[in-house]
Amino acid sequence: MSETPYKHQPRHAFWRTGVADAGVWSYENLWRSKWKLPANAAFATYGSCFAQHISRALQANGKPWVNAEPCPDRASPALAAEFGYGVYSSRTANIYTAKMLAYWVALAQNPDDTAQVELWENAGTFRDSLRPTIEPEGFDTAEECAAMLANTARAFRRSVEQAQVFVFTMGLTEGFENILTGQPYAMCPGTLAGSYDAKVHAFHNYSYPEVRAAMEAALEGLKAINPQIKVLLTVSPVPLTATASPDHVLLATTYSKSTLRAVAGDLAAASPSVDYFPSYEIIATPPTRGIFFEPNMRSVAPQGVKLVMSHFFKGMRFGKAALKADDTETKRRAALTAAAAEAELACEEVALEKEARP
Repeated sequence: MSETPYKHQPRHAFWRTGVADAGVWSYENLWRSKWKLPANAAFATYGSCFAQHISRALQANGKPWVNAEPCPDRASPALAAEFGYGVYSSRTANIYTAKMLAYWVALAQNPDDTAQVELWENAGTFRDSLRPTIEPEGFDTAEECAAMLANTARAFRRSVEQAQVFVFTMGLTEGFENILTGQPYAMCPGTLAGSYDAKVHAFHNYSYPEVRAAMEAALEGLKAINPQIKVLLTVSPVPLTATASPDHVLLATTYSKSTLRAVAGDLAAASPSVDYFPSYEIIATPPTRGIFFEPNMRSVAPQGVKLVMSHFFKGMRFGKAALKADDTETKRRAALTAAAAEAELACEEVALEKEARP
């Protein structure tokens, strides 16, 4: 028999030895970061709901996590989380789509542009359309609402400046936009705040080229803020709560995750400063037989999260050398308890459950 490229492939390159014989608890060499990071490299984290697990795990494992918009003093952890503090590296709330990430990066480059973001008024209170639940009761005035959004845009920029690694969890391809301005929304207007108007608000299911273009714009903007930043992409394994497309939600979920996974992998292959971590594959692929999902078949069970993060830290490469101590970052380092790691995630998309008919 002649030599083939498979002849010298390692065990993990074959399904039987890499998956079937190993079992989901014993995958080897599933992921290895392409970078060797300083021992105290700082991480900024953003994305869909599942990204919150990465934020917590980094802190619980004593890794520097950038908190560029810390909660005011004397607030309890529960109150801080209710107002969106400490969930991500700034108070953006969940960023579900690539279009939304690109929009936030653009705002971080020009915080004064937040004046162009739509503000919604409901029952005498104001909310911004990028993060309508960030203040549980809303803001008293439009001016206060706009000012707080600008603060977060500046904090987002600080988080990129302070981080060595920007972690982004890609969540959805489906979103809503303003037909006239192109501004993306966190959620469909009318589900959490605002009101839906078919003449103004358009559903959009982003294609591969559109997701790729939005991510490339976001990456370019991140590099403009911090030329040394490294970007670690992952795809949330959490299925869609609901779809606004004509497809069954199962098909819509498969399209969404497949598209995001393809974009993430191609971006990582194209750039030495972009890498991909397989959260999606660990939880949602056939070998797991769905064992890591809660009974609702959406929420990821704690043992699944634990397995994901074990592969994350096993594959992340840290050198012995450390960056020069930074007092700002030191103040942002915190450890989470096991109880906090299992706390309920802030997930606006769950609000769509109420739209389901019996």
